[in-house]
Amino acid sequence: MTTEPRFLGLRLSIMMFLQWAMFGTWVPLLGRFLLAPAEKGGLGFAQWQIGWIFGLSGTLGALLAPFLGGQIADRYVSTERLMACLLLAGGAIQWVTAYQTSYAAWLGLMICSGILFAPTGALSNSLAFAHMTDPSQQFPRVRVWGTIGWIVPAWAFPMIWLQTGLRLQWKPPFLVGQEFADVTHRLIDSFHAAAILAVIYAIYCLTLPNTPPRRGAHERLAFRKAFGLVRWRSFAVLIAVSLPIAAIHNIYFMQTGPLLSSLGLRDADIMPAMSIGQIAEIAMMAIVGLLLKRLGFRRVLAIGASAYALRFAIFGTTSLPLGLIVASQALHGVCFACFYAAAFIYVDRLAEADFRHSAQTTFGILLGVGPVIGGWLNGRLAAAFTPPGGKLDYSAFWYTVACIGLLAAVVLATFFRDEARKAKPA
Repeated sequence: MTTEPRFLGLRLSIMMFLQWAMFGTWVPLLGRFLLAPAEKGGLGFAQWQIGWIFGLSGTLGALLAPFLGGQIADRYVSTERLMACLLLAGGAIQWVTAYQTSYAAWLGLMICSGILFAPTGALSNSLAFAHMTDPSQQFPRVRVWGTIGWIVPAWAFPMIWLQTGLRLQWKPPFLVGQEFADVTHRLIDSFHAAAILAVIYAIYCLTLPNTPPRRGAHERLAFRKAFGLVRWRSFAVLIAVSLPIAAIHNIYFMQTGPLLSSLGLRDADIMPAMSIGQIAEIAMMAIVGLLLKRLGFRRVLAIGASAYALRFAIFGTTSLPLGLIVASQALHGVCFACFYAAAFIYVDRLAEADFRHSAQTTFGILLGVGPVIGGWLNGRLAAAFTPPGGKLDYSAFWYTVACIGLLAAVVLATFFRDEARKAKPA
């Protein structure tokens, strides 16, 4: 585009804040709530049930995203209006889900909300890219507000809703108090808060810069052109690596809360502890554009995958002090900025303008197929490393996950080559 809409950076930053605050409110706590026994306020689901709830909702949403999101935004409806509709419907379903207690109800409703919410992540990215003149420099500065959006509820929700009698202390989370007696049961209220945020975000979408569809494009099926990117070796390698990375990324959200709880961390401190990763993500997002210029996509992506391996290796060393394991959450910032953000930027460079939305949502398929693999893998590993009548051996569990991250890093470093200039010559 030749000119940028007024106050573009501010408007897109608020969009990213709301996009990820909506998820940051509940994702870190859901695994803990669903796994906790009913007598302690949870639902007492099994590990395999948690895996399918996380996995199927993410994967089916991602599989339909190019058709429900990318195709419609590229050809029929403006992106901001489509996002508003998806968010309103998804927020309503999420509100109803919070009142369910059966596995079947949770699975079905989470799949429905996943199908509606999944396209919004890729559409928010593509909307931002559509109005930027220098995405590699501008996108990290805008996307960092999504990280801040994840952090704010991670600190605010436990302080406001899970504790009483707050007092200052020198170490994070700085404000602590006495947990309510029903603290574990109160975790589900994060779902109510997220549903309200979804409605607020839907209304805000109607104020975003108009991003109309490209009705005059030669290819009516935009997602067909997007899938054609697989002819480029770099995109094929990125696909092959994204599947296992997305799987272990999903396991992180399923099992980190239960891990920290098993090591003695209070329920009210789980979200602030996990938000250390998002705080580090802010710093990494600020420099990822510079890293891409200095090191190139291959090295930056490999660094991101290696960070997954290192973080999970630390998780597996459960003999380490709890403070060190909590501090290792900072590696999440490297994981996200160097792999996820860099990958989205690369896909935008590789795709042509008339199927940019579908390219982002098509790549989102891969990040969404990963969760169902992660859900299946979580159940298998948990079964393999839990002795009869005993507790999960977190060391063996996390070391195995770390090996998957290390293998992904090796594949990237060996086979990935930047082909964006060949795909879109100046």
